[in-house]
Amino acid sequence: MVLSTGSNKIKTAVFISGRGSNLNSLIKFSKLKNSPITIDMIISNNPKSKGLEYGKIHKIKKKVFDFKNTLSEKKILKELEKNNINLICLAGFMKILSLNFIKNFKGKILNIHPSLLPKYKGLNTHEKAIKNKDKYSGCTVHFVNSRLDSGKIINQKKVKINKFDTPKTLAKKILIQEHKLYPEAITKILSL
Repeated sequence: MVLSTGSNKIKTAVFISGRGSNLNSLIKFSKLKNSPITIDMIISNNPKSKGLEYGKIHKIKKKVFDFKNTLSEKKILKELEKNNINLICLAGFMKILSLNFIKNFKGKILNIHPSLLPKYKGLNTHEKAIKNKDKYSGCTVHFVNSRLDSGKIINQKKVKINKFDTPKTLAKKILIQEHKLYPEAITKILSL
């Protein structure tokens, strides 16, 4: 068991770098009556991240940090503690968290990755899948550990690659599945 939900919903922070489509999906999920989480903070390393708009729309506290050094990570940890955050969801977050940061939230940081891990860690996953003539790609939600995209897998969704797929069309198909997979993964770990 990762966290006990009790009758209270788990206070969650979502870390983003870009357009925030998975963040938006998680916000919608958090508003469902039977959702085990609330989204209480949005943290980004990119002040121009379009996803920060969702903070305005839904009145969720948002913070931008540069993540250039351990000092900014210390500030983030203080902020998370001050807001009683118990779960972190990385959603298109393009920075690698330090070992010390991960230790502070051991077993409480999730990430969504656009491939069927352990295949294609890191970037350009769609290009790699097409180049290697894979029949399927997909997405994975996993726990974050000290190694890139190597934490324990929570769940995955497969997506068929058609011969006419480009990295762009494949990315679109996978993103639709990501929006379903992340809430399922959260529900799964919080009901253990």
